[in-house]
Amino acid sequence: MSRVPLRVGLTGGIGSGKSLVAEILRGLGAAIVDADRIAREVVAPGGPAYDDVARAFGPEALRPDATLDRRALAARVFADPAARRRLNALTHPHIRRRMAEEAARLAASDAPVIVFDIPLLLETTDGRDLGLEGIIVVAADDEVRVRRLVARDGLSEEEARRRLGAQMPLRDKLPRADWVIDNNGTPEETRRQVERVWARLRDRTKGA
Repeated sequence: MSRVPLRVGLTGGIGSGKSLVAEILRGLGAAIVDADRIAREVVAPGGPAYDDVARAFGPEALRPDATLDRRALAARVFADPAARRRLNALTHPHIRRRMAEEAARLAASDAPVIVFDIPLLLETTDGRDLGLEGIIVVAADDEVRVRRLVARDGLSEEEARRRLGAQMPLRDKLPRADWVIDNNGTPEETRRQVERVWARLRDRTKGA
């Protein structure tokens, strides 16, 4: 009988490089449940949260083709904690349900580890509802993260810092991590750390 896959959470702060770590883990053999992708799906036209979000945030949150203007909406909710809480309340239940459904499908695959790639994992849950057996936190210094956001998203430095400030500080996430990936360095240095964590995860799946 096949083993039940190990379930692990992956999180970090905006600009910390979590997506890079997820891709490395995918390449090593992990199945990835991508909360960001699912979040985009639930607010797409016809998605379960679309109508509620469109009503709550009005026509200024919509593009001419009726899809959500994610950039405008992000700027709004990062500047307004009440708006951010409202958006989360409208979307998170649908996201969590779809993540659970996807994980159930992946459990039937041969993947030894299912990684739940969730930006707000530690802000919204302790992982017990997803059956997580460990949490990986990807960390980087604030200055590094700001530079990445400016380069990646075209934000001003002020806007980048505002987005960092809207999230739980990384220093508060680190004590809750089972494994920490320091992503201040080169991609090669990050890969070596991820490979070491992967080896430990594979040991767990083998009962070591």
